[in-house]
Amino acid sequence: MKERIRFLLEDALPLVDFDTDFLFSELDSLGIASILMILSEEYHITLDGKDATPRNFKSLDSLVSMVQKKMSDNK
Repeated sequence: MKERIRFLLEDALPLVDFDTDFLFSELDSLGIASILMILSEEYHITLDGKDATPRNFKSLDSLVSMVQKKMSDNK
């Protein structure tokens, strides 16, 4: 899952360093909205503005954790 998310996000946001532990600081509101939309569509989950927290957007690993949690909540 992590590799798939990396591929999708790097394709959409090629200038963002997804290896950083400060991902949130690299993103503007459009970048955050893009990530939420891409992950929502790819994994058929509901993500909105309240999911756009510094904790969820700290790193690629934290994005993966957010998606996994949302997927388990939807079961």
